[in-house]
Amino acid sequence: MTTTDHRTSPAPAVPAPGTRRPLHDRGLFRLADAVLQPGFVGTTPPEWLRRRLNDGLGGVVLFARNIVEPVQLAALTAALVAENPDIVIAVDEESGDVTRLDVATGSRRPGNHALGAVDDPALTEAVAADIGAQLAAAGITMNYAPTADVNNNPNNPVIGVRSFGADPALVARHTAAWVRGLQSTGVAACAKHFPGHGDTGVDSHHGLPIIEVDAARLGLVELPPFRAAIDAGVRSIMTAHLLVPALDQQRPATMSPSVLVDLLREQLGFTGLIVTDGIEMASVSERYGLGGAAVLAIAGGADAICVGGERADEATVELLRNAIVDAVVSGELPESRLVEAAERVAAFAADSAALRTARAAAAAQWEAANRPTVGLDAARRALRVSGEQRLPLPGPAHVIEFTTATNLAIEASTPWGVGEPLRALRPDTTVIRLGEESTVGEVLAGLNGGTPVLVCRDPHRHPWLRELLHGVVAARPDTVVVEMGVPAGEPVGGTHVATYGAAAVCGQAAAELLAGHAA
Repeated sequence: MTTTDHRTSPAPAVPAPGTRRPLHDRGLFRLADAVLQPGFVGTTPPEWLRRRLNDGLGGVVLFARNIVEPVQLAALTAALVAENPDIVIAVDEESGDVTRLDVATGSRRPGNHALGAVDDPALTEAVAADIGAQLAAAGITMNYAPTADVNNNPNNPVIGVRSFGADPALVARHTAAWVRGLQSTGVAACAKHFPGHGDTGVDSHHGLPIIEVDAARLGLVELPPFRAAIDAGVRSIMTAHLLVPALDQQRPATMSPSVLVDLLREQLGFTGLIVTDGIEMASVSERYGLGGAAVLAIAGGADAICVGGERADEATVELLRNAIVDAVVSGELPESRLVEAAERVAAFAADSAALRTARAAAAAQWEAANRPTVGLDAARRALRVSGEQRLPLPGPAHVIEFTTATNLAIEASTPWGVGEPLRALRPDTTVIRLGEESTVGEVLAGLNGGTPVLVCRDPHRHPWLRELLHGVVAARPDTVVVEMGVPAGEPVGGTHVATYGAAAVCGQAAAELLAGHAA
């Protein structure tokens, strides 16, 4: 695919390469500020952020470190808007395993994989509308979700249960439903990670994945969910930090005009905002430098730069802004492209402002409903049981939850598991957590007459865990295995319960089933 130079805005005069604009000329600096969406540390806006919002910073992204509880969050977003009424306030609230609103308790809604297992688009739309209403109540205008990736590689270390599934048609219909539900509340959706992160064996937080498929295969598998999102009116799409040689042999999708302009804009007809995945992620920042990655992303067709997972300070914002300004001055980045990006951010913000009434109505409805149970109902419907089905448990349970490494999108402090909700229903339950050094003997020795309930995520990706499960089941055929990741291969256990995610509601639904308290 050839690369085309797309310049839709007239180019203001640019100084000769090697010269710098006068410091009093703030226009270029404001353009650079407009395309940044940085994170920050704290539960109130730091002084540097307030100052930069006054100077034209276009947006911010919130993480769990910024959120304590609803009243605090609403006060935070109000303080941000007071500094810049046109600000885009984003958050990464996929729900399920990846939650920022419920990081202390675990998500009150299941993630995409559970919704895909139910395969009821109306339910998916209702769950997304519930998320959107809560975001609207918090003053958030943009959500970096849904994940539209087709998880056709069960060993994928970074997508997994964040995907609706492995079937492109299923993922497409639920992506569209999720977009419709969220945006019905006046909060913008952001389908990710374009052109598709499902068929990868590398986590782009750490390295650069390569998608070794041809363009025809992309069209059949990776792209249908994004087409569906666009048809559903999605207002934003997030790029993926991965290389697709069939489209561009040199540059990752985030900075490739072949991917972002020729494919996304021209072929798929997307006219909304293109946002990068975190520009500080090693897959691009180690290759191009933080500032270099941002410049290449804008030059390649992205409109907004997300940053702040690990780089959340004024120095980072200053570095990015200066890199963009210097690239325009040197001629590396056409000023017309920066103007186009800033204008698209401004248009997005204006659309968001026009939706204030819709957000207010959604927020009022959500608050009046006192946290509706749509999430728990969805988690209950997603449960799948196989094996001899000795449920409910005939006596006390000994729950062993096995800890495995998760990707950086999942907050390490977010609680998960079945033990605590089961103990709340059956006080005779005992609970322990074990890691990679545990043995079959250790597990069996701790049972004390209870039925073993082994709780795990993705044992197919962890050989030690798979072997341990088989060893315990061989010794105790009555073992119940609760799989809270992506089920792959033959179910293990005398009884096998699949929850399709580790959200708090998934654990609650499984506990109800084990205890015989299922609704």
